[in-house]
Amino acid sequence: MSDPYASRTAVHEQVSDGFGTVRVLPLNPQADAGVIHAWAREERAVFWGMTGLTEQQVAEVYAHLDTLTTHHAYLVVRDGDPVALLQTYEPEADRVGECYDVRPGDIGVHLLLAPAGPDGGQPGWTARLVTAIARYVLLGLDRRRIVVDPDVGNEKAIARFLKQGFTAGPVVVLPEIDLPDVYLPEKKAQLAFLDREILFPG
Repeated sequence: MSDPYASRTAVHEQVSDGFGTVRVLPLNPQADAGVIHAWAREERAVFWGMTGLTEQQVAEVYAHLDTLTTHHAYLVVRDGDPVALLQTYEPEADRVGECYDVRPGDIGVHLLLAPAGPDGGQPGWTARLVTAIARYVLLGLDRRRIVVDPDVGNEKAIARFLKQGFTAGPVVVLPEIDLPDVYLPEKKAQLAFLDREILFPG
């Protein structure tokens, strides 16, 4: 079966024995909207905040994000199958920057995993995928620390990050954002941090 993403240029590619090839592609808001919409409308993705959006509205959200220099979105594919939506951002340009002391080299990350496929339930599958993504974020982008801000109610995501080596930070309240192009409701979040040396010592 051919890889439908083979013609797209990756910002990161990693081949792992027994896991496959993970490629990180800049998100194409129109071409990828169908995939993201299908993931985001599921009940399990309620904390992503897009369950009620149409596919066109999802495309518009990411078309707007594509105009920003501080926020970026990527489609992560493994052996040609989309497996995650990755968003990175500069914490000082985001509301989370109002809630903790941002350090030089920090980078914010949002991660939406695809529904588990035939082998997605294998032990260690998610950990290997997250490690590949972290390799791009920390080493490829030369950052010192990742910050994540899952909703306090998203216990599964919080547990996954802590298992991956993140250290829990404070519980904070991210302020509401109400702008012409962006609306984000107030959010109670559990901050967590991952230092580069934890995953990639030396």
